[in-house]
Amino acid sequence: MKRADLDLIVALTRGRAGLKVDPEKIYLIESRLAPLARREDFGSIPEMLTALRERKEDRLAWALVEAMTLNETSFFRDREVFDYLASEVIPALARRRAAAGGASLRIWSAGCATGQEPYSLAMALDGRRGELGGVKVELYGSDLSERCMEKAQSGMYTQFEVQRGLPIRALVDHFEKQEEMWQLSPRIRQMVRWRRINLLADLTPLGQFDVILCRNVCAGLEDAARAKVLDSLSQRLAPDGVLVLGASETAGDGAFLPMAGLNGLYQPNPAARAAA
Repeated sequence: MKRADLDLIVALTRGRAGLKVDPEKIYLIESRLAPLARREDFGSIPEMLTALRERKEDRLAWALVEAMTLNETSFFRDREVFDYLASEVIPALARRRAAAGGASLRIWSAGCATGQEPYSLAMALDGRRGELGGVKVELYGSDLSERCMEKAQSGMYTQFEVQRGLPIRALVDHFEKQEEMWQLSPRIRQMVRWRRINLLADLTPLGQFDVILCRNVCAGLEDAARAKVLDSLSQRLAPDGVLVLGASETAGDGAFLPMAGLNGLYQPNPAARAAA
């Protein structure tokens, strides 16, 4: 690809989604955009980019940005996170909400790709309803990619996908074989609501959440975009809520304080909220 093509890719992905794309990693760029070019009936990536310049088609521009996002995920990725959330964090929040007269907990898995993360949490909580004191858990999943959201909503996964991290007991209890695919049970699918969300957009209309998972998402963003996303998430989190990042990620300076118990868990910093 020519430098002008690479510059266009970097400008689109950075401007629309804050993605960090290294123009020197041409193989990575080509591996992500080649399937899109074929799907859109172009003979090559440069041909697709030429058409994009000429047509200025918003749909194709967003398809390119979505293709450049990292959609790496799996069921129960870092299993201890789900165990800790389901056995400690969420029951404790539920008890506090019940004591205050609240009837529900809102949990959002942001940037969840094809949905394995919120579905894993749904399965983990399915057997612990008695520990929630009658408080209803509302689970939400979102991603920038429309195609990922369509797959997540279908609850349909390949043999390879269910083999990655999914315990055999969960497969037996919650999935049904559909020819060469596996589909989640309607009960688990109905526990999660889906929506395409750009984390750089105004998140205010989403309301407040008790737990937000945004694991291994910010690592793929430019520094300015990462700071903006973390600030937006801090405003969407309840004062005693919990933010869950990847184990090696940090929540920046000021807005959050690390929690004891597990790497990657944070709570809002009361001093920062008071100053705001």
